[in-house]
Amino acid sequence: MIRTHNCGELTLKNISQTVILQGWVKKIRKLGSLTFIDIRDQYGITQLNISESFLNGKNIKTEFVIQVEGKIIERKSKNLKISTGEIEVEVTKLQIINESEVTPFMIEDDITALEDTRMKYRYLDLRRSEIQNKLLLRSKMNWTIRNFFVKQNFIEIETPVLGKSTPEGARDFLVPSRVNKHEFYALPQSPQLYKQLLMVAGFDRYFQIAKCFRDEDLRIDRQPEFTQLDMEMSFANASDVQNEIENLMVEIFENTLNKKIATPFLKMTYKDAIDKYGSDKPDLRFGYEIKTFNEFNLTTQIELFLNVLNKQNVIRGIIIDKLLSKTEIEKLTETAKQNKANWLTFIKYDNDLWSGPIASKIADQEKQQLKKRFLEFKSNQFTVLFVGDEFTKASMILGAIRNTLGTILNIKAANEFKFLWVIDFPLFEWSDEEEKFVAAHHPFTQPAEISIDTFDIDKANALAKAYDIVLNGFEIGGGSERINDKKIQERMFSAIGLTQDLIDKKFGWFVNAYKYGAPYHSGCALGLDRIAMLLTNANNIREIIAFPKNSSGIDMMMKAPSEVSEFQLKELHIKLDD
Repeated sequence: MIRTHNCGELTLKNISQTVILQGWVKKIRKLGSLTFIDIRDQYGITQLNISESFLNGKNIKTEFVIQVEGKIIERKSKNLKISTGEIEVEVTKLQIINESEVTPFMIEDDITALEDTRMKYRYLDLRRSEIQNKLLLRSKMNWTIRNFFVKQNFIEIETPVLGKSTPEGARDFLVPSRVNKHEFYALPQSPQLYKQLLMVAGFDRYFQIAKCFRDEDLRIDRQPEFTQLDMEMSFANASDVQNEIENLMVEIFENTLNKKIATPFLKMTYKDAIDKYGSDKPDLRFGYEIKTFNEFNLTTQIELFLNVLNKQNVIRGIIIDKLLSKTEIEKLTETAKQNKANWLTFIKYDNDLWSGPIASKIADQEKQQLKKRFLEFKSNQFTVLFVGDEFTKASMILGAIRNTLGTILNIKAANEFKFLWVIDFPLFEWSDEEEKFVAAHHPFTQPAEISIDTFDIDKANALAKAYDIVLNGFEIGGGSERINDKKIQERMFSAIGLTQDLIDKKFGWFVNAYKYGAPYHSGCALGLDRIAMLLTNANNIREIIAFPKNSSGIDMMMKAPSEVSEFQLKELHIKLDD
């Protein structure tokens, strides 16, 4: 390379050296006969000191790509905020490699440009150190993952991207086949079936960093295409997999953030997670557990509560150790509405003064019971939020309210990381759309021992040997022990209503493999986009993906998805409806 150094490594140790630098012009400042230019590359910024004579009339502007040669001298006015801030380059040669038009937004951190504009010019957005540092950290995370698994005797195997459409829970992206008329491939929602077949094939430990695709509605932590760490172990149970993942997370955090993570991670049943936090991915950085208030019999004058209890439902709530403002309660009420709550009400206590919509309707004796509940906070002020409904629905509404509460009270510490394994998940969940029970995770999850004899009869209470790993309120991964018994797999398919014809058509190739000896095996998949989002404290998942889709699933830079030609459609034997 022509350059002798990058723009982030020169210090006082390099004084008097002659160097060549290449990069982009970040800032230009004129001071008398001297011009000071900040030159930037991926590694940092270096200040250039250029006399008018060396400019030779060159009209240099920001984002020009330049090459300079010069001598390192000590800066008179130092900038200790950057690593190169004690030196500058006294330029003796300058070459413009390429010019730049005025950019649609400033190439700097903390910009206010609209996200769609940034996504349209993503190659410019990626010049910002804020984004580059996030992608550099992600690269270090990927390196750590590969290094860890190789050391643990895992083998990296790539699985196909073009496969078969199988009912695995989410909507497939379909790819029409030109050669095989009227037939389609499906992009993988995950390498689930392939990695289980690798265990049948005799590979002991497998991993890959895999691209996956799901045609789902988007949100801050979801993209139509995403990257996951996929791993599977033969002759292993849930504890074996969880130990490997915990050790991996320790190395990731140490290598990327220089932060030590304590193990083993806390384990909590799905039932307890819903009961205490109203979520199967609770954020444990703050308290405010959900309580049931039926025992207070707050019904004498409160019609809302009376209606709930008469329907054999529950009154659940959260006690907050402060007086919430009107604005804060309005935000929480909006969250309740978004989560289909019938109502949200509250009561406030301030040094023996009670207020709120239901304060006058609660008897003194019941108020004393509330105060006893509140003694754990040792405070003379509190707010209690109430929701009434069927237990699970009321809990999940309050779970969403609790999450909003953590945000508006600013009690989610950005530099704190709380891991959790959620275990003992339901094996099935009810689908209103299909009006039947469907597999909660996927139909290859081993039923728990307690449910092994009845899982296909008592579906509502069947438990699975499934586990999710949760970090700061986000599910960052999940896995299970897999079914390896052909008879149990047949019962599982029957339990979710698959006919033998459909089983043969969709999974015949997979079921056949189990005729030839399958070890018991377990695995896990981690969402690397979400983990990188949390490691970098990014606002959404798009910030840690080089070329993401926007919230509507559109690539603003390429304008994809887009129309294709009639010729291409004809080749694929496809005719579009108007």
